[in-house]
Amino acid sequence: MINNCAKIYNAVKAEAVLTEAEDLRKYLTGISTSFGYVLTDANGTVFYTDSRYLEGAEKALKDTGIVVKNFVGPLENLLSGYKEIAVPVGRTLYGDYEKLKNLGLKICDSLPAFTAAMAVKEDYELEYIKKACEIADRAFVALLELIKEGMTENDVAALLEYLMRKFGAGGTSFDTIVAFGENSSVPHHETGLRKLSFGDVVLIDFGCKYGGYCSDCTRTFLFGDDGKHEDFKTAYSHVLEAHMLVKERLTNRMNGKEADAIARDCLKKYSIDKYFTHALGHGIGINVHEFPRLSPKTEDKLSNGMVFSDEPGVYFEGQYGIRIEDTVMLDKGRVISLTDSDKKLLIL
Repeated sequence: MINNCAKIYNAVKAEAVLTEAEDLRKYLTGISTSFGYVLTDANGTVFYTDSRYLEGAEKALKDTGIVVKNFVGPLENLLSGYKEIAVPVGRTLYGDYEKLKNLGLKICDSLPAFTAAMAVKEDYELEYIKKACEIADRAFVALLELIKEGMTENDVAALLEYLMRKFGAGGTSFDTIVAFGENSSVPHHETGLRKLSFGDVVLIDFGCKYGGYCSDCTRTFLFGDDGKHEDFKTAYSHVLEAHMLVKERLTNRMNGKEADAIARDCLKKYSIDKYFTHALGHGIGINVHEFPRLSPKTEDKLSNGMVFSDEPGVYFEGQYGIRIEDTVMLDKGRVISLTDSDKKLLIL
């Protein structure tokens, strides 16, 4: 594994770097824990945690150069002798920040270094994400054979999450969204007890973790064709066109606003862009929402090695919604899809 501790330390150029936020600790150590501090200085890195994680951390971090020690509070004990400390200011607990200030330490912000480093994936990170995408695709395909009329949204969500676990996932990237019929018009619908009926639109937004890294995918389809969904079918074809145009036209060094405009301008041709009520996409990694942001309001630069979502959608209040989402990456200036189950309109 790449020495991410040294990468951040060298980028920040502070006397020491202290990291408490769970996802940032995961990036530095490669292991997931609910508590701990990572401290890096010119002498190396120490991961301080408690008895719940000591044995596992020592085993996982053997031969990595990261020393594991039992944390004995208070926090001030770790910082004796330092005059300057870097912390991810926007991700640091207020109480911890106040303690640092009260110690008279000069405080630097390490968050920009984390954002830049985590945005461009190393090969090992890409392998984890690709595996998470492969598992999500496989689980979705397996799910389709098991969906029956009368099942609730909760039933389908639980079954999909079970299948992802069965196929090797370490957990979900986020709470699975399953929306039937009119519920699909709410982009982040809260999965509930609505029962599936013949002719329903079905929208499923899902993803899983592998090695601590996320996948993110959305599929929209029909549960049977009752002959009442011609408008839906037309809108679906437009959203799919927008989705595929992003893959065709998005390039290295484009910014988030320009990328979003590819899909938005496509939908505008059909006068449905006003129903595209969210951004085109977001970075994906240890967190399911990371840098870069692909939206009309951002100019985040896209570069090779970045992983993000391509997810145009339209939502007609009280009727139906459509979202088509893949996890994709930029490689050699072009978009490569990492989730790849069939996106042509499916009718079960």
